[in-house]
This record gives sequence, C-alpha cells and structure tokens, in this order.
Amino acid sequence: MVTDRTECFRALCCKGPPPPRPEYDLVCIGLTGSGKTSLLSQLCSESAENIVSTTGFSIKAVPFQNAILNVKELGGADNIRKYWSRYYQGSQGVIFVLDSASSEDDLETARNELHSALQHPQLCTLPFLILANHQDKPAARSVQEIKKYFELEPLARGKRWILKPCSLDDMEAVKDSFSLLINLLEERDFEPSRM
Repeated sequence: MVTDRTECFRALCCKGPPPPRPEYDLVCIGLTGSGKTSLLSQLCSESAENIVSTTGFSIKAVPFQNAILNVKELGGADNIRKYWSRYYQGSQGVIFVLDSASSEDDLETARNELHSALQHPQLCTLPFLILANHQDKPAARSVQEIKKYFELEPLARGKRWILKPCSLDDMEAVKDSFSLLINLLEERDFEPSRM
C-alpha cells in the first residue's frame, strides 16, 4: 500500500521520469506457420503487411504498461529447430505458439517440440505461455482438445504454464494472455532464493 502512495506522490509532485518498467528476456518458439511473427508484430503495432517467416531469429522489445518483454523469436523450420537450445540461455520465460488448425503431423511435431522444451534444463523451471493460435479457422482444435492431446496436465505438473486460445482477430485476448505471463514473471522475481 505504501508503494501505491509513493507512486501517486511521485506522479503528482515529481517532474522526473516514471520509474523504469521491469524488463524480461523471453524465448518464443513454435513451428513455421504457427503465427509467432504475426502475433509479435501486432503486439509491437507494426504493419501486418509483408510479414515473412523468421528463418533464423529476431528480437523484438514488446512494450506493456507494467513491463517490457524482450522476445527472442526463433524460426520454426526443420533445419532451425535443432539449434533452438543454443538460444535458450538467459531466458526468463517461454512463449510457445502452435497452430491449432494444423495437420495431424504438424500437431504431433509441435507436441514433441513442446515436450522437449518443457523438459530442457534451461527452460524447465521457467514460466510458459502456450498460445493455441488460429482459433478463427474452422479446423481449429479447442484448448481442451489441445491440453489433452499435448498431455499438458501430467507433463507440466508443478510447472507454471498458461494455455490460451488466440488469433490475430482478437489481439485483446492475446494481450491478456501476455499479462498473465508477466504476472508469473513478477511472482518469480519475488520468490525467495533457494539455498
């Protein structure tokens, strides 16, 4: 409560800049065509025209009211996925985007990649935001179907993860999902360090 009063006082009386927002380094993974680049571009208010799949990696600073997310997006092609783990170091959270309307084969590949990420030593203790993208397509699977197919309940037990439906048509829902991830990141900041 004291913090709220201090912030109010600072906002009313002080001419200086507002306190800096915390920054978090995240890694964003998913197969090619899952929509990673499009979602991140929309969150950064960039033009949706001429978006091309990421072939290596790209980094975007995604601003939110209470935090800045420095998102390292990794390309999802077959020949790039084997190098994903080289880019995990320093990550504080994970965004996994999957195409909920993809073929059975692609869904199986996405499932294997998510399982691998959830069990990777550099990621296994981090918060995960799993976005079931392309919910606006007729073939899209529901979040419940994906949760069951991906075996998230048994696999991710004890881990902090969020599974949310999304599409480019509803960016408010996407922003809400990222806000939930920011809450998990903030909680992690306040956890007492383990000896």
